[in-house]
Amino acid sequence: MREIEQRGLYYEEFEPETRYLHRPGRTVTEADNVLFTTLTMNTQALHLDAAWSARQPFGERLVNSMFTLATIVGASVAQLTQGTIVANLGFSEVSFPHPLHHGDTLYSETVVAGKRLSASRPGQGIVTLEHTGRNQDGVVVATATRQVMVWCRDAVPTGSVAGDDPEALDPQALDPAADEPDGML
Repeated sequence: MREIEQRGLYYEEFEPETRYLHRPGRTVTEADNVLFTTLTMNTQALHLDAAWSARQPFGERLVNSMFTLATIVGASVAQLTQGTIVANLGFSEVSFPHPLHHGDTLYSETVVAGKRLSASRPGQGIVTLEHTGRNQDGVVVATATRQVMVWCRDAVPTGSVAGDDPEALDPQALDPAADEPDGML
């Protein structure tokens, strides 16, 4: 039986001016916001203090913008970079033009803005991605431009989970304990 492992795209598969719609959307709960905010040591009352936030211009707590950013990027991983990324190189032009509220559903999309082969790392390429997050009404709540380094198809190292041919995988590279009788080192 043929097996296919879900993966992102190799450098050659990214097509500039292509829009990827990442589904399903993510309905954001109060618990999501409070947990993310406290896990990241962000003590901003705008995310945690309902009484204080009620007296502010939006009249309620807002979803932490870093949660929004992390979610729109995270939603793209399975479709674009799962197992094919070498490194996340950075973000630019990040903006949050409209707040996200508890109970809103966040929909993510990504446009491939450009790509080029790496000048210093043969077998790898740099892809520029423009991420957009919209709420359930189609209102843009976040945008970010990101550059990622990804593998070229023919340069993926042996044993990489991004490979298409399961027979070409080196089991020792995936699990060094595979040859040990009890599976332990």
